[in-house]
Amino acid sequence: VSSLIVENGASNGSDNKKPRVEEAPPSRVLHIRKLPSEASETEVIALGLPFGKVTNILTLKGKNQAFLEMGTEEAAITMVNYYSTVNPHIRNVPVFIQYSNHKELKTDALNQRTQAVLQAVSAVQSGGSPSSDVQEVLAAASSPVLRIIIDNMFYPVTLDVLQQIFSKFGTVMKIITFTKNNQFQALLQFSDPANANQAKLALDGQNIYNSCCTLRIDFSKLVNLNVKYNNDKSRDYTRPELPAGDGQPSIDPAVAAAFSKDSNSLLGKIPGALNPLSAAAAAAAAAGRVALAGQAGSSGVLLVSNLNEEVSNPLTNTKRVYGDVQRVKILYNKKDSALIQMSDANQAQLAMSHLNGQKMYGKIIRVTLSKHQTVALPRDGLDDQGLTKDYANSPLHRFKKPGSKNFQNIFPPSATLHLSNIPQDVTEDDLRLLFSNSGGTVKAFKFFQDRKMALIQMSTVEEAIQALIDLHNYNMGGNQHLRVSFSKSTI
Repeated sequence: VSSLIVENGASNGSDNKKPRVEEAPPSRVLHIRKLPSEASETEVIALGLPFGKVTNILTLKGKNQAFLEMGTEEAAITMVNYYSTVNPHIRNVPVFIQYSNHKELKTDALNQRTQAVLQAVSAVQSGGSPSSDVQEVLAAASSPVLRIIIDNMFYPVTLDVLQQIFSKFGTVMKIITFTKNNQFQALLQFSDPANANQAKLALDGQNIYNSCCTLRIDFSKLVNLNVKYNNDKSRDYTRPELPAGDGQPSIDPAVAAAFSKDSNSLLGKIPGALNPLSAAAAAAAAAGRVALAGQAGSSGVLLVSNLNEEVSNPLTNTKRVYGDVQRVKILYNKKDSALIQMSDANQAQLAMSHLNGQKMYGKIIRVTLSKHQTVALPRDGLDDQGLTKDYANSPLHRFKKPGSKNFQNIFPPSATLHLSNIPQDVTEDDLRLLFSNSGGTVKAFKFFQDRKMALIQMSTVEEAIQALIDLHNYNMGGNQHLRVSFSKSTI
């Protein structure tokens, strides 16, 4: 009976009419047309694998059509959106995908092999090992080359970290790392497409370290990487004799040695994945500016210089974006410089990497790590003219709670600011006026759907920094304080 199901208006899938834009509302059941007559169920399943769990399939062999049921409607929407820009192919024949009018597939009992393949694929997506049937599906679904983007990069990620993570799923042959659109990215080639797909299924969306460094993985259109140099930016593991390249350092053995076993990473809980180092050791080793794990010398104190002396203490709010400020001390004999103590060395490193060289109140500030381990409070009875502030017990600390969502919302300074904790009666005009009064020009504004959050775009990054300094924790009335941070989005 189930084989008689045909989608409304979609006659024989082998007709030559131009495929219609999908008219049905989103559904987790997808209707696939124009399949080549020799297409197998495993090849159809492979179309859906990169987007989530496949829970059912129905093929209509005589009509060159199939129905594919995804685990969630969100997975189906992602799949349709992706294939609207990248035409899917089976056996080099373009196929067409649209939402089905059906909300679920009620099929007769699936044949044993199809049922087994769906169960085995589900097991692989949960971290299991692929069977021979699943290997066939995985191979059909993927290229051996993965494109990897790191979101929320709170700590540096190196080529060696990626190799350790991905080599648990198969032989990693080549890796190329680069920065594009201010994001760390990598191309990684496995020896076998099935290994690439298994790694993607297990790792896409996972965090390398607790609550940060999120892996976003898809398949590259490339099927082979051309690596010219073996250094800290690229590596061909099949050709160890390649040169390091002009001006590029080869891998420092001390850095590699820092990456030892530790259980602080969420990936330690994924079967077959990395047994990683602590986040602190990762930041230390990869940045090369602070001590390696197990060695003394890392500091949570920053030295900030070339400040505008006419502006009283502009520092605290900008540093709160990248960690919890404990103490601030303006230097007595050099009022354009200050020591700032963060909660730990990693927060200091993050603040330095994002704020050094930024323009603040008309002057380009310099941020470096200090030799001091702490900022001392003035001795009892000694008046230091208010140059030292203690924020250790401040209620405004964003990062006290391990795994806090705030770790996922750390971005470099940008002209667009994210506003939250907005009172219900505050209007767009109110916020535009408030931010204009901070000395900048508001270029664009957008409320989120619940109106408790919004994006506001200033004309320059400097204006956005100044607005954040002036207005983060601004009392909007009723003891409701505005939260301001840099956004990765634009309006």
